[in-house]
Amino acid sequence: MTYRLSGEITGVTGMRPSVTSSSVSCRALSLMLVSMAEDARQYWDTQAATFDEEPDHGLRSPDVRAAWADVLLPALASPPGRVADLGCGTGTIALLLAEAGYDVQGVDLSDAMVAAANAKMAAAGVAADLRQGDAAFPPFEPASFDVVLSRHVLWALDDPEAVLGRWIRLLRPEGRLVLIEGHWPDGSGITAARCRELVGVHRDQATVRLLADPRLWGHRISDERYLLVSQS
Repeated sequence: MTYRLSGEITGVTGMRPSVTSSSVSCRALSLMLVSMAEDARQYWDTQAATFDEEPDHGLRSPDVRAAWADVLLPALASPPGRVADLGCGTGTIALLLAEAGYDVQGVDLSDAMVAAANAKMAAAGVAADLRQGDAAFPPFEPASFDVVLSRHVLWALDDPEAVLGRWIRLLRPEGRLVLIEGHWPDGSGITAARCRELVGVHRDQATVRLLADPRLWGHRISDERYLLVSQS
């Protein structure tokens, strides 16, 4: 989970300070960004306790969990591959992948989310390396992962084109970028066409699959939600 450079905190409205190089010194801008990051972290910390109550967040229903397994596992290289889960939240997807035999490492801006994720791993008896960190600047070595995966994170980041460049540099040759994103009725999110365009700046190939199956979300949807996979 992270924040927009414009000042909009993901999930928090009315927080859009004007930031321009002519009106703010480099040091002041740096301090403002630190403050925004702290605001975002605190917001998501408050959401951690109830985050899994949404069917597609907690995957507590066997039907919802099975639906996500059917979508994600065929999109990845065969285990045991190394997966970076960027914006891992409470670790539900990380757990799904770790149980399938993948070596999962993940980051999330929220300490409380990461604590919940690690508790979930411990309860399941599954190992995964999940830590606090900014998904926009993942603290991993280049060319060290077979899969970079992110779910409903890219749309909320400032300069997603640059973020995608950093994510793709984490991939080994033939590594896969796997994104779950959406475009919601209130206008937030990112369309599949725009997401494919952004990925296309860095890679030649990307396929999109619409995710309209109600089992994935616990209810019927009318907006655009999709899986994008790029392997080269």
